[in-house]
Amino acid sequence: MSSGAWILVVAVAGAAAFGIFRALTDGHFRGTHRVRGVADEPVVDAPSSVLEGTPWADQLGERFTLLQFSSAFCAPCRATRRTLEDVAGIVPGVAHLEVDAEHHLDVVRRLGIMRTPTTLVLDEDGVEVTRATGAPTRQQVLAALGTV
Repeated sequence: MSSGAWILVVAVAGAAAFGIFRALTDGHFRGTHRVRGVADEPVVDAPSSVLEGTPWADQLGERFTLLQFSSAFCAPCRATRRTLEDVAGIVPGVAHLEVDAEHHLDVVRRLGIMRTPTTLVLDEDGVEVTRATGAPTRQQVLAALGTV
């Protein structure tokens, strides 16, 4: 086999492995992320609302808030929006907030958002309970709310 054929085989195998990894990990809720302090101050141990000092600080749900970070050209973000709005309509006391990541880079950096869509589940005080990157299914969101 020529070296070009070997390069093609390795590239296809690498792409397939990456695709399988993404399919297995996208949309799964897995714990929380430490929120960075303002202006690189040390992170305080007392949990506070991740929405503190933002325009959405007073829009928390009674029980939970599904905070979605999206961008304009993100196709999975539209599917995630529909899923989270559906869950917020079904489960009482749950609110859905969508934040444009491109226009709120300060919040994105502070919360460690690396890609869109990213969904944070916040408790009634605005403290992050868990997060998922990628588009979660309705069952995954309901399961994440059920385990809290």
